[in-house]
Amino acid sequence: MLAQQFPGVRLALTARRQDKLQGVADLCQGAECLVVPTDFSSTEQVQRLSEIVLDRWGQVDAVINNAGYGQMGPIELMSPESAKTQFQVNFHGPLTLIQSLIPGMRNRGGGRIINISSLGGRMAFPGGGLYSASKFALEALSDVLRMELNGFNIKVSVIEPGPVVTEFFQAAWKEVKKGIPDPESTLYAPVFAKIERIDKQLKALGWTSEQVARVVIRALTSNNPRPRYYAATGGQIFVPLMTKLMPTSVTDAFWKHFYGIDEVEKIWKTQLLKEN
Repeated sequence: MLAQQFPGVRLALTARRQDKLQGVADLCQGAECLVVPTDFSSTEQVQRLSEIVLDRWGQVDAVINNAGYGQMGPIELMSPESAKTQFQVNFHGPLTLIQSLIPGMRNRGGGRIINISSLGGRMAFPGGGLYSASKFALEALSDVLRMELNGFNIKVSVIEPGPVVTEFFQAAWKEVKKGIPDPESTLYAPVFAKIERIDKQLKALGWTSEQVARVVIRALTSNNPRPRYYAATGGQIFVPLMTKLMPTSVTDAFWKHFYGIDEVEKIWKTQLLKEN
């Protein structure tokens, strides 16, 4: 889409899988593409990515930090290693890349930084704590960068998608099974059952990647880009409603019911009664 709108644009494409990257590059007719497989959980690989791109072209005018993944499950069951990897990919990787590109953007008179967050970066909910925590951190980083870099004409925006029809949820479930082999046998079984059902329901409401890309291009090309862009149907209504207008006790009750925490509490109380 970007290549079609701006013929001759130079694109550095990065992700873990070479075959997927090459497939995207083949679609970008009219653009010069540089494919650099990178694992964002590795600081060394992210630094190498920046070096390769700068060695090739000498400059970067805009960076879109879209690397990220989610882990689903109650905080009690998540391992320290899972937490570290979640933050490495969703926060430390983008931070490392941004830091390496700021001097060049400043010296050239400006640039654009687009960080892909999530509605989960504005609202935390049961079963998605690590993911939301990492996206909350990315949101805070973006706010600070916006203030620190505006004087250098480096514009920083956040894109907040809701459900998107990609492999996101399948990957999240793989991580669940990896860290919690038998989630149905835990006290939090109702939460996992709800997450699985919600995953199927949200697919019907999800945006396509092309729809989200249009929002990204809007942020890239605007003379005065907004600090945040929603990329979800009704996001501009739902987020303020849940985070500002409704009492915290009401939103807590909503999310607890939506993700099955109220059922967990009932099971726990029943067990206590039996034991006593």
